[in-house]
Amino acid sequence: MNSANPENNKVTIAGTIVTNPDFSHEVYGEKFYIFKLEVKRLSENSDVIPITVSEKFFSILNIETGKNVLITGQFRSYNNFSSVGNRLLLTVFVRDIEEVSDITEYTAPNNIFLNGYICKEPVYRTTPFGREIADILLAVNRGYNKSDYIPCIAWGRNAKYADSLSVGDNISVWGRVQSRDYQKKISEDEIENKTAYEVSVSKIELN
Repeated sequence: MNSANPENNKVTIAGTIVTNPDFSHEVYGEKFYIFKLEVKRLSENSDVIPITVSEKFFSILNIETGKNVLITGQFRSYNNFSSVGNRLLLTVFVRDIEEVSDITEYTAPNNIFLNGYICKEPVYRTTPFGREIADILLAVNRGYNKSDYIPCIAWGRNAKYADSLSVGDNISVWGRVQSRDYQKKISEDEIENKTAYEVSVSKIELN
């Protein structure tokens, strides 16, 4: 039984499957798999988002590379999910998935709504070019006394507003799930290419 609250964490995302499903984990005899979904932005760029799907959907849809799908679900976090150090891993958890013929018909193929609590003091900064940015870590309640910890990034007026918020504030955010590539320095001679997943905020409200 899944008691997750679908009202405080809602994702709708349409894109093209770019990796075949790989086994991830098993819960109470139910197997879950992860694949990557490429989602076009309004610009020429794309986000490549990890998707977690239950084996129960395999009897409904053959999930394979090149297929266009529409997914509704939730953005979830897992700690030490794949036993790779102490990391927060993020994925879109599928509640429904269907094949679509043409994803270009979706004018906004990547939408997320979250209602949660700020669990870390927002970090406000400006870029060398004067652009305002704020990082927010949002705790979104899930069933069975669990929470998902979702990193969000706000820009401009939203960033300035986020700077006025405090730990414990209950906020709602609207935006999109995005992937962001960056480099992490391991040693003097070694740099590791990594990918971060977060919510790019288009609207924020204090509840």
